[in-house]
Amino acid sequence: MNLLYESETFAVMHVLANAPAEPAPVTSKPMLERHGFEIVDKRSGKEVYLDGSWAEMFQQQIQAWQQHTPTQEEVEDTLEGYTGLAQQPVVVH
Repeated sequence: MNLLYESETFAVMHVLANAPAEPAPVTSKPMLERHGFEIVDKRSGKEVYLDGSWAEMFQQQIQAWQQHTPTQEEVEDTLEGYTGLAQQPVVVH
């Protein structure tokens, strides 16, 4: 898990679900790369885990931010858009 962003109101982690501790041997079987993003809304104490197409869309947003560095307000506004999806209470963070 890599911490990508943290402020007083949000924390964003990139979760690599099947990242091996050691390089995996090359096989002929295709392996679906699994990863996701956990967005924690510190104000409500809830989090949302984005995977699949949601994670792909969020990854595109991150790549856009890498091309044009956003202000903290722009990042917070974008993360605010995901707070409606946050239903899981944060237990450990």
